[in-house]
Amino acid sequence: MELIGQITAGRPLLVAAVKEEAQFLEADAPVLLTGMGKVNAATALATVLARDPRPSGVISLGTAGALRPGWTGTHVIGTVIQHDLDGDILRTLTGEIYGAPLVLPDRDGPTLATGDSFIADDAVRERLAARAPLVDMEGYALAAAAELAGVPLRIVKHVSDEAGEGAARTWRETVTDCARALAVWVSRNVS
Repeated sequence: MELIGQITAGRPLLVAAVKEEAQFLEADAPVLLTGMGKVNAATALATVLARDPRPSGVISLGTAGALRPGWTGTHVIGTVIQHDLDGDILRTLTGEIYGAPLVLPDRDGPTLATGDSFIADDAVRERLAARAPLVDMEGYALAAAAELAGVPLRIVKHVSDEAGEGAARTWRETVTDCARALAVWVSRNVS
């Protein structure tokens, strides 16, 4: 976890998993680098949101894999789900619902599937595509932490790869362009 800049009441906190995704951010807002994965994302954001002052909101910025053909560009996410938590089995064991979908303020945006694995397998991609058009490794965890803290969150993702065979190579090749696109989105949408 690395916090760049200082949190000021009334200003949003920008969040990215890694420096490669945040390399062109020039906003006046602080930037939190959480590290990859759900645990890193949730603990880093929860730690920062437990401090005073608290940001006015959180804007998560990062890359996403496209699970369906034709998905490119920048997307503001409407709903997040966990693809690696078997909520149905847990409900049969306990009677409780764990990991229900979280609807974000931009509810008309696409669904993002979050899990602790980098999707680079075509069979896994096809299975996940039935549930969501985009996949990442932090979105759901950030949404859950922000919701528990009562802080509004937006998730903005730029498609870096097709979440199948060769995705790791593609991510390395495209992350710089993705970071530029995310910085442009921030400059146009965060005052």
